[in-house]
Amino acid sequence: MQAGSENGREANWAQTPERSNLFMLRLMIWLSLVLGRAPTRLVLYLITAYFLLFAPGSRRASTDFLRRVLGRTPGWREVFRHIFTFSATIHDRVFLLNHRFDLFDFEVHGKDILFEHLANGKGLFLIGAHLGSFEVLRALGRKEAKLRISMIMHQENAQKISSMLAAINPEAVQDIIPLGQVDSVLKARERLDEGYVVGMLADRTPGNETLYPVQILGSETRLPGGPFRIAAMLERPVLFMAGLYLGGNRYAIHFEPLADFSSVPRSQRAAAVTAAIDQYAALLDRYCRTAPYNWFNFFDFWQSEAITNPQKP
Repeated sequence: MQAGSENGREANWAQTPERSNLFMLRLMIWLSLVLGRAPTRLVLYLITAYFLLFAPGSRRASTDFLRRVLGRTPGWREVFRHIFTFSATIHDRVFLLNHRFDLFDFEVHGKDILFEHLANGKGLFLIGAHLGSFEVLRALGRKEAKLRISMIMHQENAQKISSMLAAINPEAVQDIIPLGQVDSVLKARERLDEGYVVGMLADRTPGNETLYPVQILGSETRLPGGPFRIAAMLERPVLFMAGLYLGGNRYAIHFEPLADFSSVPRSQRAAAVTAAIDQYAALLDRYCRTAPYNWFNFFDFWQSEAITNPQKP
């Protein structure tokens, strides 16, 4: 498929400057590991209050999303809870990457589906979103010796994530495949052939890409087709994954069938990709309603501008 026009929404989140720096990140990591999870969670209330007061764009995006999912205008406490939930999952990443699984209570739904697909040794695609914590999947991978995980990321994000992970735990740098390189798809195929789970988040794109109109929370928006076209090209089954934060130290990890490109003829791939994106949007809708405070797209996800239909191959 040919690329469509640039999505201003995606450019907006991609161009937003980081509000943290490496020194502050390392300081917070050090305090967390020395003082423990419970005491340093108190700092999250200050961080959340800062963003609530001094990040109007994030506040507006949270209010807009909560209005859609709750069906009413949210109060400031609900916006605070939304931002706090995001902060809590970022904080927990410090402990998950340092193998402190004893601090958490994980419930896993659909684990049998995951390992059933992996039984043939051909690997599978796992597609998630900025919904809850994808880090809990990697935590599950460290607990399950037979679960090997590689992440596909856009190159700039891959560099940022690698730097952040190295700051949290130098031994925890993940197996990341950066997009945009000549051999990106080849590397993904190699991991799959070795029986890996190859994961990707599919609710954002940083630049030019074909965008597909979908309905989420009763409104029309657009989703990128790239992750699904990669899965179709590599002819693998796809599962949806969400690691929802339930409060306290509890997480619920969900796996659900999303699509299966393993036997789709080339002539039918475009239709199969479109069907997979529609199913992905339906799953996002359902999980947003189930756990609304886990939605971590703090930008204008829904735009009023006209939606461009994807170009045909």
